[in-house]
Amino acid sequence: MAKQFWKGSTLLAPVPAALVTCGTMEQPNVLTIGWTGIVCTRPPMTYISVRPERHSHDIIKTSGEFVINLTTSAMCRETDFCGVKSGKNTDKLSACGFHTVPAQKVAPPLIDECPLSLECKVVDEKLLGSHTMFLAEIIGIDVDEKYIDSKGKLNLQQCGLMAFAHGEYFALGRKLGDFGFSVRKKKKHKPKS
Repeated sequence: MAKQFWKGSTLLAPVPAALVTCGTMEQPNVLTIGWTGIVCTRPPMTYISVRPERHSHDIIKTSGEFVINLTTSAMCRETDFCGVKSGKNTDKLSACGFHTVPAQKVAPPLIDECPLSLECKVVDEKLLGSHTMFLAEIIGIDVDEKYIDSKGKLNLQQCGLMAFAHGEYFALGRKLGDFGFSVRKKKKHKPKS
């Protein structure tokens, strides 16, 4: 198979199309972030990368807190809007019809329409060129109860999450397996007597 070599770019995909809230319940702001991910399990750590010219950059830098709200396919238009409009002169939460609710451990609010929200406290920041990376500990997760089954398991597949890949939005598809399924031993069925 022939492959072309391209210069280095941000073509690691898909990534979440997350709505990041910052500020306070009284003065909230939201922006769309694609540059985010998990960096550590214990403690649970994440990051977001934000351009310094974005209105939210200084809010996060000053407060040291933010919330990563995972988005659904049904929120695609609003998620895109929050990525191209500035909170400096637009109340994006109101314009999108989003409802905010208080977080448990941080000042920025959660977006009620999002199935999962990760409450984060910044532990370090680093200017990497075009973006500042805010490294943060995930200090709590707020989960919409309708996605938790009777055994307490989170059913992410039912959330209808959305992803971002190379300038385009995608609905995540069907579940293909669980972590470790390729090596898990199959249970033997006992014959019925």
